[in-house]
Order: sequence, then C-alpha cells, then structure tokens
Amino acid sequence: MIRLNIQKKLQGSLGEMSLEVDLEIKEHDFVALAGQSGSGKTTLLRILAGLEEAGGEVTVSGEKWLGENFQRVTQKRGIGFVFQDYALFPNMSVLQNLLYVAKDKELALHLLELTELTELQNTLPNILSGGQKQRVALCRALMKRPKILLMDEPLSALDPEMRNKLQQDILTLHKEFGTTTIIVSHDPSEIYRLANRVVMLSQGKIIQDASPKEVFLQTKGSQKFSLKGELLDIIKADVIYIGIIAIGQNVVEVVMDEAEASSFKIGQSVRVNTKAFAPTISVI
Repeated sequence: MIRLNIQKKLQGSLGEMSLEVDLEIKEHDFVALAGQSGSGKTTLLRILAGLEEAGGEVTVSGEKWLGENFQRVTQKRGIGFVFQDYALFPNMSVLQNLLYVAKDKELALHLLELTELTELQNTLPNILSGGQKQRVALCRALMKRPKILLMDEPLSALDPEMRNKLQQDILTLHKEFGTTTIIVSHDPSEIYRLANRVVMLSQGKIIQDASPKEVFLQTKGSQKFSLKGELLDIIKADVIYIGIIAIGQNVVEVVMDEAEASSFKIGQSVRVNTKAFAPTISVI
C-alpha cells in the first residue's frame, strides 16, 4: 500500500498553486496520473521518487519515505523510474546499461528476451531507434526488481504503432514482476489499455479518481458516442454551418445550425455526441 498526503507550492499553468494530494494506491495496481499540463502530475511522481521535497507524509508498505524532518533517499526507495529522454549511457552497450544497475546477467538477458532486444544486447544506444531505446530504459528500470515502477510519459515521442508495441511490453513486465506501476500520460487510449485506475489532477488537486471506463466513456442517456475534440473552424455552407473538429489524430465535420455556430468559439474544447449511430469496425 502506498499512502500519500503531501503539500507543495508550485508554479502551475495559471500561476502559483498548491499541490495537495491525499491518495492511497494498492499493491500491484496500475495507476495513470492524468490532467492538463502544469496540473502537478510529474511533480507528484518526482516527490514519490524522492527527487523533490514536499511537506506531508509518504509511506510505502508501512515504511516511512517522507515525514517531518525526514526524507528517505531515492536510492533506498526500491523504485524504477522511466523518463521521457531514455537517459542511457551512450558509451555502454545495451547489456552493459542494464548490468550497471545490478550485476544480474540472468535477469538482464530475461528482460531483453521479453522485450525482443536479445540480438541488440551488444549494440550502443546511438544505433538504436527511439522505440528500442525506450525498451532498454524500461528493462533497466526493472533490473532491481522495484516495488514501484514510475513512468513519466515514456511513449509520448513514439509513433502510434511503436506505442502499441511498447504498451504491451509494459503490461507484460508489470504482470510478471508484480510491480505497482504509476504512469503520467495524456493519451486516453494508452491509459484505457494499461491502467486499472485513473487519478485526474487539476491545479494541484484530485478532481476525479475512477476506472478508465468511468473517466473516458462519458455518454449520457441514449447517447451512443461521446468524443472530445478541439473546434478548429466554423464554415458557412448555404443555410447551414459546418464545424471542423480535431478528434485525436482525425479531423471531422459536424453540421451546426446558426444558433449553435454563434455559441462556439474557434479553439474551444468541445464534446461531440451522437444518438442515432451504427458504427462499423474494419481493419486499416
């Protein structure tokens, strides 16, 4: 069990704010921290890792990691941390990067096998692709068999196909090593696929704590679809108006009447709902 009750003053997206989080996380959970940039997600992760100071308390499995006049050093917290920028040693091979953390060659080779990196074990990082580097970083984070695995948007720089591959690797490793995993992510599909719980932050406060289904499937009544997007443009076409909306990686058109067109502003976040809709699925 992870128990956090922390407070810290931050500069958020709207100026100074107070990060105030009271949270319990069960052992072996996979938790996603979500919310707008500047809401305190990464800071919360870094406080748990011991990379930033804060007021309050952090206890893990009954051990105090943070308290009044006490902060356990990062090296003694039993965590693995996967950063966005890989942070690999450029002069060491893939295998040497892993063995630098712990001299356990059997474990290192097992991790490389699980992530399909065995043939690259003697390769230097600068030869690897972004996805391969991220897999090495993930393996390295697990070399000490950490109780807790922390990941700060680890897949944000990768293309969709590679993200899907690494998401499966992350799930496989999470289950095999029995870690408690906490990931910072802005990608709803990634969160839905990986996490069993979503903690949504806004201006340093928890505004929602629920399952991915409860957070992201926000239909009401007879609605069949409800999708969040950004209004890019409103175009008049004869007697109707057409709203151009970006939803994920796609741009769609939605018919609007004059009253609707006048009530929205370009650049707004909007939700597209539909009732009479019969979706079909095909392979692309």
